[in-house]
Amino acid sequence: MGTYTLRNVVLVHGGFVDGSGWQGVYDSLSRDGFRVSIVQNPTQSLADDVEATKQIIDAQDGPVVLVGHSYGGAVITESGTHPNVAALVYLAAFAPDKEESVSTLIAEPPPGAPVPPILPPQNGFLFLDREKFHASFAADLPARLAAFMADSQVPWGVGALDGAVTDPAWRSKPSWYLVATEDRMIPPAAQYAMAERAGASVSQVAASHSVYLSQPEAVATLIAQGAAGIAER
Repeated sequence: MGTYTLRNVVLVHGGFVDGSGWQGVYDSLSRDGFRVSIVQNPTQSLADDVEATKQIIDAQDGPVVLVGHSYGGAVITESGTHPNVAALVYLAAFAPDKEESVSTLIAEPPPGAPVPPILPPQNGFLFLDREKFHASFAADLPARLAAFMADSQVPWGVGALDGAVTDPAWRSKPSWYLVATEDRMIPPAAQYAMAERAGASVSQVAASHSVYLSQPEAVATLIAQGAAGIAER
């Protein structure tokens, strides 16, 4: 890859939330000299979210560390084949293989794993039960913040969950994976399995599914490790 300092980071959020949740990670990385861009992916279809992400990647002036949380992992898996993407970072995220989707990955939850309180689809969109949002999605965040997140949910399109990956970027790009060991949305065992399959460098942190909000410094540290690892190659 040649010698360069990798300074561009692109952050991709997951379902039910928007890009504003990245502010703590943004602040930490920006302090350390990274140029951070945030994708506001609409989470209505995987194809649309991939296009939204590629638009931001195209705007960078060099190689990119592409970061995805939760469903954002599917988005970076599909969009990360972009030639400017040097590394992938998964945060408690889905890392589908070819022809897999979030729907296929969650079809058979492990025995005993918490079942995310996703309500039945309304007009093709999903929401989390707001009464259970704190416990399932954001248990390590203050109750008032979790309530705000529950009441500001972004409708998650069923089509986005059904979007299948065509060419998984982790098969050709180095990856890092942060497992949230207290996650009640994506079972930690499933996170480890996807990370291992992707050949990712794995770290873990005791955090809820909202690890990007509750542990922004740990997230920023892993992203910086990915950038440094690529620069050394």
